[in-house]
Amino acid sequence: MEHSLSQQQNQNISQHQQNQLMVVTALEEDSAIRLVHMLMTCAESVQRGELALAASLIENMQGLLTRVNTGCGIGKVAGYFINALSRRIFAPAGSISGVGSCYTYENELLYHHYYEACPYLKFAHFTANQAILEAFEGHDCVHVVDFNLMHGLQWPALIQALALRPGGPPLLRLTGIGPPSSDGRDSLREIGLRLADLARSVNVRFAFRGVAAARLEDVKPWMLQVNPKEAVAVNSIMQLHKLLGSDPTRNPAIDIVLNWIRNLNLKIMTAVEQEADHNQSGFLDRFTEALYYYSTMFDSLEACAHHPEKVLAEMYIQREICNVVSCEGSARVERHEPLAKWRTRLTGAGFRPLHLGSNAFKQASMLLTLFSSEGYSVEENEGCLTLGWHSRPLIAASAWQAVPDGEPALGVIDNNGAVL
Repeated sequence: MEHSLSQQQNQNISQHQQNQLMVVTALEEDSAIRLVHMLMTCAESVQRGELALAASLIENMQGLLTRVNTGCGIGKVAGYFINALSRRIFAPAGSISGVGSCYTYENELLYHHYYEACPYLKFAHFTANQAILEAFEGHDCVHVVDFNLMHGLQWPALIQALALRPGGPPLLRLTGIGPPSSDGRDSLREIGLRLADLARSVNVRFAFRGVAAARLEDVKPWMLQVNPKEAVAVNSIMQLHKLLGSDPTRNPAIDIVLNWIRNLNLKIMTAVEQEADHNQSGFLDRFTEALYYYSTMFDSLEACAHHPEKVLAEMYIQREICNVVSCEGSARVERHEPLAKWRTRLTGAGFRPLHLGSNAFKQASMLLTLFSSEGYSVEENEGCLTLGWHSRPLIAASAWQAVPDGEPALGVIDNNGAVL
């Protein structure tokens, strides 16, 4: 009798706890929906210049955050966007010019953690390397110009692949561009020495040159010391969008850089970019796109929740959000554009697309098996590859070839030079 009563009491307590949980979940869901609506209203107020109303909404949203789980989901994303809006509204003019800057030692460390925690940068590196490897077939002297060296994480795999090339490896020259060191160290040279040690261990002839530049547009082609006899690959991993800022006193940086890339002895240019539209002139449109893009990005990171690098990887993405939302003018460097716009821009600048091929697709698909979640997917898009989360593309990889003067930039070129 006592045992039966005890069981009944436990069932009643369990049911009571479930009811409480349902109430809490419903309240949290309601608060999350209100947060999204208030974020949009706040962004609209910022666009109209109604900063007093925006500031009041920030205060209300910070109160709402106490009612949701800020450790994951919309609570976490909303917290980052509220912080970015606060910086835009309350920071003194000019004080946020460095927010989201990619040219700090701290950001390089966060980049490393982002690389380890999720597949996006690995996908970028694997896909670009496969395209470069295929483009270098039959060449004895090859030269890679990397627009963002960042610890040289991309290049050990290419060096090892070249070491196994039938007929022997070529002479590999690598020019790595990166920011000047803030502590006086020659960090580019240190990275070059590590890569040289690896190349020596696998019998690949290797030469490295570091080019220190705070901005990519400060690099001049003569700094790269390209030899006419070399097959040249230009590699840009999430860098071209930083050239899209407008300065009425000078020619667009993207046009200047693409022009001198065309004039190199270019075999291939690999470009990986965020599949997002964060370069819109209207703040509300940009904010809305960013909110949905980064919500999906953080949702995908939850699949890597067990990974020890996850928290620092999120800090890397948070800096992107801050730059997209908080900054304007030359300070806003995270000007992501989707693949369709890059196709138009690059073909207009004298490039034509190269088909990435089945090997790149297979490698990218194999990469995803290293990550536990089934939510990631690789898709082929007119010769380019995208990596997405639950059907939303987040990263796009493409390869390009300079069109000789007088030839039309039509069609997609396969690895044998045929128009598809």
